[in-house]
Amino acid sequence: MNQFTLPGFLIRLAVALALVALTYNPTGHSFVHWVAGSLPHVTPPQAIAGLVLIGAWGFFLHATWQSLGTAGILLAGGLSAAFIWLFVTWGWFNLKDTSVMSWVALTALAVILAIGLSWSNLRRRVTGQTDVETVGHR
Repeated sequence: MNQFTLPGFLIRLAVALALVALTYNPTGHSFVHWVAGSLPHVTPPQAIAGLVLIGAWGFFLHATWQSLGTAGILLAGGLSAAFIWLFVTWGWFNLKDTSVMSWVALTALAVILAIGLSWSNLRRRVTGQTDVETVGHR
């Protein structure tokens, strides 16, 4: 996945949606619900799953932060909120339906993460410039 393609973006989006939904979703079947149901005791499988999720979140957040930066993340969040507002005014979503609004917010988060994972490839394709992470030398 060294180039930006629509299938590549959709794969990143699917993985981001899986990460977000596995962590929390309003159906009651998520890591948060699984652990909350057994607190204060945490089982080894819960600890392993939690550590895997923390690692995945760290990877996604780091990549998004590196690609978009603070301004880009704020812009993407604001744009997501504006689109949600637009869709609510069009009657596509009802703010009183908390389950639907939870899924909308979770999907918006996954889209931002997928954009963050794809942004460097898209920028390289459009501008020909490559992002390079600076590594300090002694």
